[in-house]
Amino acid sequence: MTMDAKRKEGEGGVVEIVEEGNVLGASNQPDKLDVVEELVGVVESVARFGDYRRTQRKECCGIVRRMKVLLPLFEEIRDLEKPLPEAGVAWLCNLKKAFLMAKKLLKTCNEGSKIYLALESEAVTVKFYAVYEKFSQALDGFPSEALEVSDEMKEQIELMSVQLRRARKRTDTQDIELAMDMMVVFSKTDDRNADSAIIERLANKLALHTIEDLKIETIAVRNLVRERGRQNAETTQQIIDLLNKFKQVAGMEVTNVLEDPVMPKMLEKCTSLIIPHEFLCPITLEIMTDPVIVASGQTYERESIQKWFDANHRTCPKTRQTLVHLSLAPNYALKNLILQWCEKNNFQLPKKDICECQEDSSAQLKEEVMSLVERLYSNLLEVQRKAVKKIRMLSKENPENRVLIAKSGGIPPLVHILSYPDSKIQEHAVTALLNLSIDETNKKLISRKGAIPSIIEVLQKGNIEARENSAAALFSLSMLDENKVTVGLAGGIPPLVDLLQNGTIRGKKDAVTALFNLSLNQANKARAISAGIVPSLLQLLKDTNLGMVDEALSIFLLLASHPDGRQEIGELSFIETLVEFIRDGTPKNKECATSVLLELGSNNSYFILAALQFGVYEHLTEVAKSGTNRAQRKANTFLQLISKSEQIP
Repeated sequence: MTMDAKRKEGEGGVVEIVEEGNVLGASNQPDKLDVVEELVGVVESVARFGDYRRTQRKECCGIVRRMKVLLPLFEEIRDLEKPLPEAGVAWLCNLKKAFLMAKKLLKTCNEGSKIYLALESEAVTVKFYAVYEKFSQALDGFPSEALEVSDEMKEQIELMSVQLRRARKRTDTQDIELAMDMMVVFSKTDDRNADSAIIERLANKLALHTIEDLKIETIAVRNLVRERGRQNAETTQQIIDLLNKFKQVAGMEVTNVLEDPVMPKMLEKCTSLIIPHEFLCPITLEIMTDPVIVASGQTYERESIQKWFDANHRTCPKTRQTLVHLSLAPNYALKNLILQWCEKNNFQLPKKDICECQEDSSAQLKEEVMSLVERLYSNLLEVQRKAVKKIRMLSKENPENRVLIAKSGGIPPLVHILSYPDSKIQEHAVTALLNLSIDETNKKLISRKGAIPSIIEVLQKGNIEARENSAAALFSLSMLDENKVTVGLAGGIPPLVDLLQNGTIRGKKDAVTALFNLSLNQANKARAISAGIVPSLLQLLKDTNLGMVDEALSIFLLLASHPDGRQEIGELSFIETLVEFIRDGTPKNKECATSVLLELGSNNSYFILAALQFGVYEHLTEVAKSGTNRAQRKANTFLQLISKSEQIP
């Protein structure tokens, strides 16, 4: 055996030993131990990442779990008394490359912008597939004969290889509801009434509904912009615009994300002075002047936590636990420490611009709302009409007003007057309920008061604006799964389909958004099909000027998972239309159309044959090369279906 050894620099500065022979000598054993320790170190570091962004949490946890499973293997290799074969060291080095690749992706999903990761979820999914591929290649090369490890460990590695091969074949893990919401909020020419409700839902889904969350996201977006430079400027601006919309919903001041510092304003002129962390309010990150303790034991600035409670929150912003009560106890001990520190460091606490004027204004608003609610019960239509119009305006202004109106008992009379024959009262009442429903607690209260049947009646018989806002209200309320069922059972789907067919452009957009949300429920898919949604959606595909092709195809994707939907679509020669979009549509059109065709073809080979007759093969081959990431995956999967169908005798 020759002992001439070659050394080459591997990823991360790791020196790999490539030797002519089967076994490395004892003098090379530290290299084995070094690689093993590095692998253990990578696993320990990713284990400390904690939580991951919602859109990638499942994939991240799966990778971390697989990395941890290999820890016992590293222990066994570390305890081997014999020198490690060359193949064993090479395998460890390959595995380390896969680990480092995974760590980089996990770090992005732990620290990166939540909005970016949701917007680019398909591209990030492709990166996960690349990690699976790297892992799979490493595990497939496991030198089981050369390494004297336990049979149990060998079986574990073999099982993991099978799991990774399955993960690589998985065609789609997309959250279709999230994708639809992102599509709507990023639409440049959209004018639908449900926009605020969608933004509220997105904020909750992405965990960007508290001030603390939004400040952290602002830093993440700023880091993203710094990394990307001027590349993808349009996408970057979309991310910033959505972040500002989330801030508006949370009641935050909208500032320039790229220029305004996130640090407290009072520290801008005294950056050399470090304020003790415990002196800063967890919500505003400002030094506290009136610290108070909540039921969880956490301390906040009184004004900040009171605003949190006034916005209908019943949790501790820091710990997220539900509070048993909302009482505030002054933290005198901390206040004295803050005052002593300020005096010692010649630091002047910011002065609160309070006062009586603000308190008077708040008191006046409460009185005004109470008075308006009382007038909703008046026997005079004109008095009711003016009162409901004013409530509609107030409910649109800010989250605090929506909470105040609900607390003042405004929802029951608004629901009651929906049944009035006066068209203007109906319009103002249903629009006020739409605005109030943006608040999560109000959604439940509105539905419990029996509003849904009355809203459906306005949708059927009201004036144009009332019908449009009724559709938007049903969309907002149906964010709660139990309300999806209620709307379907109460007969809300046929009038929505009618609005989709015969409404104005704005009405069609409100209707298609509501119908998509309702069709996430399996029973509602059958109801929508029976109500004639398929011809209405086909009309949207024909009239591309309406700008609702992607929304229509997204609903078709839901309907294609239902047997009645597949039958209805097939009867209407829908396949040719899909092939046309795959051939000539926008990149997003091609992606959506390919997804629908794949869903149909996976359930019935008839659709595969029909698509081939319209020349889909050539167009899918092109999409597989140059489409969006998701479109490429869908196209490749469909091409595999074609190959399988050709092999069937």
